[in-house]
Amino acid sequence: MKVIDHINNAKGETLFSFEILPPVKGESVQSIFNAIDPLMEFKPPFIDVTYHREEYVYKDRGNDLLEKVSTRKRPGTVGICAAIINKYGVDAVPHIICGGFSKEETENALIDLDFLGIDNVLVLRGDAIKSEGRFVPESNGHSYASELLQQVINLNNGAYLHEEVKQNETDFCIGVAGYPEKHFEAPSLKSDLKYLKKKIDMGAEYIVTQMFFDNKKYFDFVDKCRGAGINVPIIPGLKPITALKQMSVLPSIFHVDLPDDLVDALDICKDNKSAREVGIEWAIEQSKELKAAGVPCLHYYTMSKSQVTKRIAEALF
Repeated sequence: MKVIDHINNAKGETLFSFEILPPVKGESVQSIFNAIDPLMEFKPPFIDVTYHREEYVYKDRGNDLLEKVSTRKRPGTVGICAAIINKYGVDAVPHIICGGFSKEETENALIDLDFLGIDNVLVLRGDAIKSEGRFVPESNGHSYASELLQQVINLNNGAYLHEEVKQNETDFCIGVAGYPEKHFEAPSLKSDLKYLKKKIDMGAEYIVTQMFFDNKKYFDFVDKCRGAGINVPIIPGLKPITALKQMSVLPSIFHVDLPDDLVDALDICKDNKSAREVGIEWAIEQSKELKAAGVPCLHYYTMSKSQVTKRIAEALF
């Protein structure tokens, strides 16, 4: 079933969903099942599976020669989605990204997903890899999420890259990302919303937000979206703090602010265990307020570690 149908069928009830990461290359899919199993009691209607670009570095081999060496890869998004559907009978939402894919590779991945009966995708540009510093598209790939979105829409209309006549029409429900504190590359939130509105007008059916720790920023974001004519469901994405270092890591990587009250509570923590307890309690209170406000779904970024999310869900569902 499509994400938008799950939301509509819930008739105002807040759903529970979460995101997992594929295991690092060489690890077993059992690690994914171990992360999902404890959360199934909360009846997630869908589970997101991220996609990650290959990371690489250049190593000096002497004589002015540099060798491009792969350092990290998380393959298997398509296969993991199929395994989730087969094992748990719930819908899987693969992330489709611009970085690391040519248009042809994107088309082939989407065809595979269609063959497997996977009819949801979350369309993202994706982040720059560490060795590049800024986002660089693949050769003959997409530079922007809107371009990738258009390719998925084209397939939904039976328009393939190199075919002159219409072929089989796919039927993907398409989600896109939203940024309550704006995308860090956007000059302003107003500008960011303009491009988000463009994606909705093109055919995206729902929005999942970047993590945030201040619900007011989510509520303000929703109000601004509605004022801009964006009327699709906006799913809040939540990430509980689990370690002291995240006080600096999360703002640095994800360009989000931590509220003063949260920072003050973390400042007095002596170790990661106490910081994790603060993070869990903060996420529970966030979630309760969001649920009371009638958000369509609470979506948790688990990093494939489920115990913290399980404790939060136990307080809400």
